[in-house]
Amino acid sequence: MAGNSFGQALRLTTAGESHGPANVVILDGVPPGIPLSVDDLLLDLDRRRPGQSRIVTQRNESDVPQILAGVFEGATTGTSLALLIPNEDQRSRDYSEVKDLYRPGHADFTYDAKYGRRDYRGGGRSSARETNVRVAAGVVAKKILARECGASVLGYVVQVGDVTAQIPDPAAVTLEQVETLFDGTANIVRCPDHQAAARMISLIETVRTEQDSIGGIAELVAIGVPAGLGEPVFDKLKADLAKALFSLPAVVGVEYGAGFAAAAARGSANNDVFVPVGPGDVPGSSCVRTLTNRHGGMLGGISSGMPIVLRAAVKPTSSLPLAQDTVTKTGQSTSVRTKGRHDPCLLPRFVPIGEAMVALVLADHWLRWKSQRPTQR
Repeated sequence: MAGNSFGQALRLTTAGESHGPANVVILDGVPPGIPLSVDDLLLDLDRRRPGQSRIVTQRNESDVPQILAGVFEGATTGTSLALLIPNEDQRSRDYSEVKDLYRPGHADFTYDAKYGRRDYRGGGRSSARETNVRVAAGVVAKKILARECGASVLGYVVQVGDVTAQIPDPAAVTLEQVETLFDGTANIVRCPDHQAAARMISLIETVRTEQDSIGGIAELVAIGVPAGLGEPVFDKLKADLAKALFSLPAVVGVEYGAGFAAAAARGSANNDVFVPVGPGDVPGSSCVRTLTNRHGGMLGGISSGMPIVLRAAVKPTSSLPLAQDTVTKTGQSTSVRTKGRHDPCLLPRFVPIGEAMVALVLADHWLRWKSQRPTQR
């Protein structure tokens, strides 16, 4: 079954469970000669790591990766890259009471329906714990994009609950301005609007004291992506990006560009007008760009050279210490309180995970496009 692999020219395969000994990823298709060290991987892994602030889960994991294969003398070899991240702070005893129950909002029932058995410890394979190796692989994808075409991927939180950030249009600023405006280290909720961030943090702390959780929205922007990436029908760039983001736990909606707002617009207002530009202004195209970017950097499922702008809606954490009605595996009514350590809001740690999946898709499509257009960069 191919359900644990993703990508074509750049293909990752992952394995691991929340309370198993480790999570592992094998990344095939990495070009040779890309500098890579454990410290490189830690830059994004530390942004995803649990226990990093008071508003995330307090599970104590260092998430220090091991490079098992594919790197020699500090650079990738071109062969399969294998990375492993040990689990260090499992509390499996916290889940013994739910082994015969179905927790609301979780995959307990559906895993039983599919496999006839499940690893109930922290959700097993369905846990977001498995995303740590995706983030590590995403670091490699970002390096490929930076070296091969100069593209960058950046994410930030734009909404938590009913608190919405006021931010500039990412399509209207340069990469350097975006990195300044959306500095992910500026606050613990990773929101570029610092006033909204303070309200978001207060809301997260409130729902935590009430033994509840809250959802929100993250925006993901890719700048410097050349025009021409993506396939015409089933492997449209937008389709692969949506699949990548929907493969992440807790993602319940994905849109790009104007998104659902386009449903209420007229075509004359929604279309982005093409204008001529000088050579080099738009990567992959020497003559055109659009005045606006309601198409979110993709037309016909192929990149246009404009910034790719996506938004992912993330549901509230399902694991709650509040008592909730449920049933047992045999269909008997009961209630459940989920023990363990859980994020009251997933958004702060979601940002590097979303970035990783976007970077992996873009790097995959760049390598595919490069093989189709050997005379290009």
